[in-house]
Amino acid sequence: MEQSKSGLLGHIKYPDDLRRLSVDQLPEVCRELREDIVEELSVNPGHLASSLGVAEITVALHYVYDTPYDRIVWDVGHQAYGHKILTGRREQFSTNRKLHGIMPFPSPTESEYDSFVCGHASNSISAALGMAVAEERFAGSEECGVRSENSGIKDGNEAPENSKDISPSSLLPPPSSNTPPSSKKKRHIVAVIGDGAMSGGLAFEGLNNVSSTPNDMLIILNDNNMSIDRSVGGMKQYLLELNTNETYNALRFRAGNWLRSKGFLADDRRNGLIRLGNALKSAISHQQNIFEGLNIRYFGPFDGHNVKELVRILRQLKDMKGPKLLHLHTTKGKGYEPAEKAATIWHAPGKFDPATGQRIKSEKPGMPPKYQDVFGHTLLELARQNPRIVGVTPAMPTGCSMNIMMEAMPDRTFDVGIAEGHAVTFSGGMAKEGLLPFCNIYSAFAQRAYDNIIHDVAILRLPVVICLDRAGLVGEDGATHHGAFDMAALRPIPNLTIASPMNEHELRRLMFTAQLPDKGTFVIRYPRGHGVIRDWQCPLEEVVVGTGRRLKDGNTMAVLTIGPIGNTAAEAIADVEHQHPEIQVAHYDMRFLKPLDGNILEEVARRFDHIITVEDGVRNGGFGSAVLEWMADNGHAPRLTRLGLPDNFVEHGTVAQLQHIVGIDKETIAAAIMSNMTPTTVRL
Repeated sequence: MEQSKSGLLGHIKYPDDLRRLSVDQLPEVCRELREDIVEELSVNPGHLASSLGVAEITVALHYVYDTPYDRIVWDVGHQAYGHKILTGRREQFSTNRKLHGIMPFPSPTESEYDSFVCGHASNSISAALGMAVAEERFAGSEECGVRSENSGIKDGNEAPENSKDISPSSLLPPPSSNTPPSSKKKRHIVAVIGDGAMSGGLAFEGLNNVSSTPNDMLIILNDNNMSIDRSVGGMKQYLLELNTNETYNALRFRAGNWLRSKGFLADDRRNGLIRLGNALKSAISHQQNIFEGLNIRYFGPFDGHNVKELVRILRQLKDMKGPKLLHLHTTKGKGYEPAEKAATIWHAPGKFDPATGQRIKSEKPGMPPKYQDVFGHTLLELARQNPRIVGVTPAMPTGCSMNIMMEAMPDRTFDVGIAEGHAVTFSGGMAKEGLLPFCNIYSAFAQRAYDNIIHDVAILRLPVVICLDRAGLVGEDGATHHGAFDMAALRPIPNLTIASPMNEHELRRLMFTAQLPDKGTFVIRYPRGHGVIRDWQCPLEEVVVGTGRRLKDGNTMAVLTIGPIGNTAAEAIADVEHQHPEIQVAHYDMRFLKPLDGNILEEVARRFDHIITVEDGVRNGGFGSAVLEWMADNGHAPRLTRLGLPDNFVEHGTVAQLQHIVGIDKETIAAAIMSNMTPTTVRL
């Protein structure tokens, strides 16, 4: 969208420009920033409500702190659209989440204003503490003036030799303000955590370490009572009830400044005075503050939408010694009425009319359902038949469609917050005592639960069904969200059954199979988006574990696929055979990564000289590697071509664009078939 050069925002390219304004002009900047975000996202969809909720926080931070020299660590990254606009990317913001455009989440490979990667939640406190410790290490030393500001960061998407180009955007000229005016200037570190990320275990691990490690970092808690869906759990309730008296905080703040100016608040006395103050406050209020219990100075809660007050508070906290937490109440979707009323829907609403708030449906009538909806409806259907079934999701009931069961059976569904590892171990505990949990986690987020899958579920072969939504390439959310690694990561783990359905019917049958007796730990991976079958409601039938199916016979070569990418391969095979009737390609849907169907592989090895494997995960260690290993272990040596994701992080773009880049689209599969043609025919 063409950006207006009028107004205050039209004259702000970098934070230096923002700092030239008066404080009284900042509310107008916030208004224009929200308007910019709404206008752009109405035609170029992205994460709307979260960024609207932090407009004042964003403006105040860049106004008070000397970014990018001072570090702002965002958590989670979908809060950061306003940050991107204020840091040299307004003109490019129309390319957000588009192929070769600016990245969907902050990344130091894109801009020096992006201090850290933040596609997943709860990492800001730990990362910021690491930066604060590094600052203490370098502060005042000669190294401070010569240390590398990029800290050895290289382009994380750099493509290896012989692979197709998957490079990130290179849109932005680097400003020069990252160099400190003086080698002795202190660098300030700020972590901005919100949207439910405080419920993640990593956030608590970071807080615990913050309290015992010398640092002067500031943690800003953006408390909007939301993640994507409404926040849940004890921390959410604690934050709602935390009632720190603002008058008390103001008095303590002024007293602390006075004591410091008189030299009475030296560092060696600080912790003792903090503990004494906390004890007196707890005794008077009959309430313990968890943050101050960790010796982290707590300030708040304050109104996160009063930008002038935020500037005043940040200026006072900026040079205060020791770790501090500023608690701000905000409204997700602030400033755009439809988003304020329905923040979950407007988290990522797609295209919409900004004037009316009418969402523009991109789905055509009669389209096949989304895989997540087939999962949700099938889970409810199974739960009605099997009273042992329960549902578990880490903060994604709407995103994975477990809300369907949640509405019908609220006592049998559990949203555990942004806590993937806990979700798996919690499921394991229920399974140990006789329940049958369906634990649904996005594939990329399940990476955070790897040890829990091994230690708390697989070792005992507990009956937990781990459903990995968003497996494979997810599209515009990019490298942090692609479900690229699950097959390669989970395949070596004993006691796991790993399957991927080719279509909606197969998904239903695998879900039915997984909840039958003595199936152990069962992993089902499936993609984001729509399936391929409009009439998706099929009978629920058992699939024999470890069996694939021959979709069509042939006498030229064999194509082995796993999961929905098999539909793309089927189209490629049909195109090749239509153009070259003499070519007949056998196609097998393997269904199971673990255990593999040895009968099919024996048949293929006996009949064909050449095999092509196709998968939507990484090639290294994935499905194709599993087939190669089986062939070697069983004395076969066919020519085998593996198609899948290369050994580098794949950028953002549409799924079709990315499939073409990594070489698993219809055209590339067809080309692989043609390039490997030999005169050898079927061996009987």
